[in-house]
Amino acid sequence: MSTYNQTTAAAGPGADFSEGRRWLQLVVGVVCMVATANIQYAWTLFVPEIQKTFGWERASIQIAFTIFVLVQTWLAPIEGYFIDKFGPRFMVAFGALMIGTAWVLNSQATTLMGFYVGAAVGGIGVGSIYATCINNALKWFPDRRGLAVGLTAGGYGAGSAATILPIAAMIESSGFQETFFFFGLLQGGLAFIAAWFLASPKPGQVKPSTKLTQSSRDYTLPEALNSKLFWLMLLMFTCVVTGGMMAVAQLGVIAQDLGVKEFKVDLYFFVMAALPLALMLDRIMNGISRPLFGWISDHIGREKTMVIAFSLEGIGIIALGYFGHNPWAFLILSGVVFLAWGEVYSLFSALAGDAFGTKHIAKIYGVLYCAKGIGALFVPVGNLLMEATGTWSTVLYTVAAMDLFAAFLAITVLPKALKNHVARSTALNAADASATRSASAHA
Repeated sequence: MSTYNQTTAAAGPGADFSEGRRWLQLVVGVVCMVATANIQYAWTLFVPEIQKTFGWERASIQIAFTIFVLVQTWLAPIEGYFIDKFGPRFMVAFGALMIGTAWVLNSQATTLMGFYVGAAVGGIGVGSIYATCINNALKWFPDRRGLAVGLTAGGYGAGSAATILPIAAMIESSGFQETFFFFGLLQGGLAFIAAWFLASPKPGQVKPSTKLTQSSRDYTLPEALNSKLFWLMLLMFTCVVTGGMMAVAQLGVIAQDLGVKEFKVDLYFFVMAALPLALMLDRIMNGISRPLFGWISDHIGREKTMVIAFSLEGIGIIALGYFGHNPWAFLILSGVVFLAWGEVYSLFSALAGDAFGTKHIAKIYGVLYCAKGIGALFVPVGNLLMEATGTWSTVLYTVAAMDLFAAFLAITVLPKALKNHVARSTALNAADASATRSASAHA
């Protein structure tokens, strides 16, 4: 049975709880995420055209993508502060202007620095929208946080699926500059319009979970940083996200070294090389995993779901290193790995809402989300391991060990840490109430 923070708990029979209202908020959040997704996922379509036009080295062009990821990740705590201060409408409207501006800048850029600036502006925009929509889903769905956050994050993970082909076609017919300009205005405009439909819930508009343990206190960021649970979550998040990004970032090289990159997969109705098919599975599995595991966690708990997902990924990666020379095994196991990796963005955000309340959750999850930035810095270690040992198996087994370590923490340390944290939040609330009564008595 949950203990839930009073600021968002349903106020009883007369509470203004509206199922339709909160699902509308979720749909609007997903729309904003879909409009934002191409800033990251369609970039790969533009790189060859930029290289062809200006003659720069691809590595130099791709620095723009690194800048985007770092800005989008590391500014999350600052964006969280403004989300809590100004609310979802302002932040998403601001983010929409930034993502539109980013691609308009790219359409006019004639130097590498121009694309780097566009990437930084895009990182600010995507970070503002992503963090706000995740935060809003956490607040509106205390009883279904995993599912709500999973669907929202899935909108970003799979949001480019409907527009990848139109973007590729326009690049082919009109050039990458016009494509940047048109889709920048289209996507930025769509997110800007959607922003004005967003709102945070008021007391009595949402109801607590009856299945999960949830904090009875809205923690401030300093209070959260002073808890053991926060640092345990950061460690686990970093382990899993680092392992996943290492595997994903090096998949092409791994496929080549395993000798399956060019293998033609014949599925009767179409034939495709193993690597592009595996990358396509990445999009599909990433889109499925976030709401799927989020929904599971709403019913059996975050900790048990983490054990299942992290163990599945670790075992899948070990099997990939052992059986990956078989093209069919490579396809199936890479799909398993992607399925078990994408859920980190729904499970950790939902657990953060359960543990620390939602009043300051944007700032708190913003700091926790920096695990992705930490993981990005560790990705090059995969190349160093491969060069030192001469095989990708070492990298894969190291990654699997990180996943299985996180699963071990989820089954042994996390349940007790969460239970103690919730008990402490109840005690802190009692102390605060006593202090308030004492102050009133002496007033």
